[in-house]
Amino acid sequence: MTDSSLRCEIFCAVVDNYGDAGVCWRLARQLAHEYRWQVRLWIDDPHALQRLAPDSERVDIRHWRADALFDDDGDIVIEAFACELPMKKRHAMAHRTSPPLWINLEYLSAEEWTLACHKLPSPHPPLAKYFYFPGFDPASGGVLCENDYAARRAAFDPVAFRREFGLPPPAQALTISLFAYANPALPELLRQWADAPYPVHLLQPGVDAPFAAHGALRCYALPFLPQRRYDELLWVCDVNFVRGEDSFVRAQWAEKPMVWQIYPQADDAHWDKLDAFLRLYAKVGAGETALARFWQAWNGRGALDWASFYAELPHQAQHTRDWAKTLHAQPNLAKRLVEFCHERLK
Repeated sequence: MTDSSLRCEIFCAVVDNYGDAGVCWRLARQLAHEYRWQVRLWIDDPHALQRLAPDSERVDIRHWRADALFDDDGDIVIEAFACELPMKKRHAMAHRTSPPLWINLEYLSAEEWTLACHKLPSPHPPLAKYFYFPGFDPASGGVLCENDYAARRAAFDPVAFRREFGLPPPAQALTISLFAYANPALPELLRQWADAPYPVHLLQPGVDAPFAAHGALRCYALPFLPQRRYDELLWVCDVNFVRGEDSFVRAQWAEKPMVWQIYPQADDAHWDKLDAFLRLYAKVGAGETALARFWQAWNGRGALDWASFYAELPHQAQHTRDWAKTLHAQPNLAKRLVEFCHERLK
């Protein structure tokens, strides 16, 4: 379903530094590479994207600012995460002979109400804006995953990765990656790792200096990794601490036990999203009880109990593989979005 004549514009207003930019970039790149669309990504903070994707890779990246000129309207216009299109852009869209397909790409959610709203139009005469909800249910918009993901993982050399970044062999240590927002629970978690009866290797991407190591805990700083290298970090670890949306999805594809720190919202709406995902995730495999308690504590509810979480890691390892199979059995977000656009543009 490739079509090199289709022009797509994606608008991204960066809120969660790397999360918003990361999701928009992955989608833009996949539409350009796998479907041969002509993709232009408007982003209000290009610096966030430069670290994630140093190579533009067929995507036309533009700085979205107040004096930007929208001189080449797309056939498909996507406003990511409910960002507001500039009025001059909406005016240009409304006065086209053939109005573009306007899509509001929402945040990823497992909440059931999103399924009822998925693909619904919102009238903005003479235009209509369609709500598109990524999710984990077959009736949702799906999650992002490139077609070459499995091949890249099969070709990955963990020994070479460790050698490149000066990391020790895994030996009998538990290797953990940590990518997190500021979290008051972190000092307690570091203490529990230091007191563990087994060695813990903590890999910290994008930090100038690692946390102080003591007891069983050894900390290693890694440079900030672009998206495709970050996947490799997830593959080489036994447990991955992730945050927001983009790294959260990548951790699910990595098929390793994970801990999610959801982006906090002032009205506590993030708790509904976290609980909704836990309910859905718990339907596949075992080990969800300690997992749910630990995730909630990591996000600010309850006390951290790493020992109980660790005791169920073998169950969680199988659980993550089963979950990934469930997701792989469904079309990914880009494929579903392309099909939706072709249906509306007929």
